[in-house]
Amino acid sequence: MNLLLDTHVFLWFVIQSTRLSRSIYHQIETTPVVYISAASLWEVVIKIQVKKLSADPEELAAKIADSGFQELPVSVTHALALERLPLHHRDPFDRILLAQAHAEHLRLLTADVGLQPYGPVCQVIAQAN
Repeated sequence: MNLLLDTHVFLWFVIQSTRLSRSIYHQIETTPVVYISAASLWEVVIKIQVKKLSADPEELAAKIADSGFQELPVSVTHALALERLPLHHRDPFDRILLAQAHAEHLRLLTADVGLQPYGPVCQVIAQAN
């Protein structure tokens, strides 16, 4: 199954963080298609603006293609899929990523244990650190 990376997993991958295990790096690198949502860049830009993250959004956007990942735009179909998601988790960025994963038949790769109630659409990974 193809993957959609949660924002933090994408950032960790880009900086080659030790928070991701070797097996997770291998999984990402060998999955046929790995997506990064436009919502993740939206989240990053907001975090940069409120000083919760220091990064260059243009550089991160370039890393999507440089890493061999595919961009996943947010569509009306994705927004409508939100209605079918139970409110186990209220973060709007996580919810749109979940909706995209459902609508596109992807697995969301995340370290957020709060997403476990959504079942097999999420692969909750343990942090290596």
